[in-house]
Amino acid sequence: MMRRALIAAVVAVTCGWSPARAADAAFSQFIASLGSEAQAAGVSRATFDRETAGLEPDYKLPDLILPGRPATGAAAQAEFVQVPADYIKEASIARLAGEGQRLLQKYRVALTEIEKNSGVPATVMLAIWGRETDYGRYTLPYDLVRVLATQAYVGRRKDQYRNEFILALKILGEGAVTRKEMRSSWAGATGLTQFLPSEYYKHGVDFDGDGRVDIWHSVPDALASAAQQLVNKGWQSGVRWAYEVQAPAKVDCTLGVAEVTKPISQWLREGFVPVRGQRLGATEQAQPASLLQPEGIYGPSFLTTKNYFVIKEYNFSDLYVLFVGHLSDRMTSPQAFATPWSASKQLRTKDVEAMQRGLTRIGLYKDKIDGKAGMLTRSALGAYQKSAGLKVDCWPSEEVLRSIQAAR
Repeated sequence: MMRRALIAAVVAVTCGWSPARAADAAFSQFIASLGSEAQAAGVSRATFDRETAGLEPDYKLPDLILPGRPATGAAAQAEFVQVPADYIKEASIARLAGEGQRLLQKYRVALTEIEKNSGVPATVMLAIWGRETDYGRYTLPYDLVRVLATQAYVGRRKDQYRNEFILALKILGEGAVTRKEMRSSWAGATGLTQFLPSEYYKHGVDFDGDGRVDIWHSVPDALASAAQQLVNKGWQSGVRWAYEVQAPAKVDCTLGVAEVTKPISQWLREGFVPVRGQRLGATEQAQPASLLQPEGIYGPSFLTTKNYFVIKEYNFSDLYVLFVGHLSDRMTSPQAFATPWSASKQLRTKDVEAMQRGLTRIGLYKDKIDGKAGMLTRSALGAYQKSAGLKVDCWPSEEVLRSIQAAR
């Protein structure tokens, strides 16, 4: 029935009717059908009726599948379409680091206790807050309930968002926050440190002891919850997120994947040198690490620890982790990356997708086609460059894309 109503909405365009209005009846039926499921999850009938009354879908959101319209795809998030120098801007890092130093003092008592309990450095918690919502200055643009309802109805991940929608109603029913204050991103993340409703229930901490987990207004709750999420995902106390290194001249950039791990001591024996003469102790050298070269052989290189990938589970982007990790460091040190960024151009998402399809066709890439030039894509690209006798730099360029498309 829902699909027939959506198709009718598309047909209605030819008759001069509003497609949104034609589809709203099916949307309302879909929302009503979730009542018993919500009740089983602990949402009262009164809460369900109140929060869904007059609820309308937002068909302007990205990542929707609408009959009669091209698939929209996910929004072009800065983490995946900008070159590192544009995403990790020095001016932004310096500003956020300065504010972070002030907040480090303002919330020192809470941060010290959270760090003691979790093992997550105070600066990492603050860096996540700074990256996610500019320390609460950024006003999230969407109504969370409407976003989750729309994504549950016609999004690409309906089952996931169906659960998130019900949990959002549960949060409202428990009085943790008002609907007006429950703002979100287009993907349904909410609060000072950007949690999905399911993450709120998995990792939320009532640090200030007022009887509720408030990640929207209580800075201690939001920071403790962010730390708990990292702990629950495997954070290792006392381990840095990464070490910047100078790579050897003939580095094999195809090794830059999470699956290739070696003790840091082994990387050092192979010619990787910590920048600025940094000396690593025996405990640090014993840690397993992976090579990260965000710009291929150009720009900075890093040896990334387990904690790097824990932060990456907060946001699955290398640039996001680099931003958070570097911002965290800058709160206690004024030094920028030792090696400057060099790339000035990033391929468009559709071109990276074309590159991934080509690499898949010739058997070098086995991950999803998502238009994001992450670790696996860069490594596969380097493997292609090796096989084609090209310069091996693991950086997606228009020239390499044309070569891959011409390969048979």
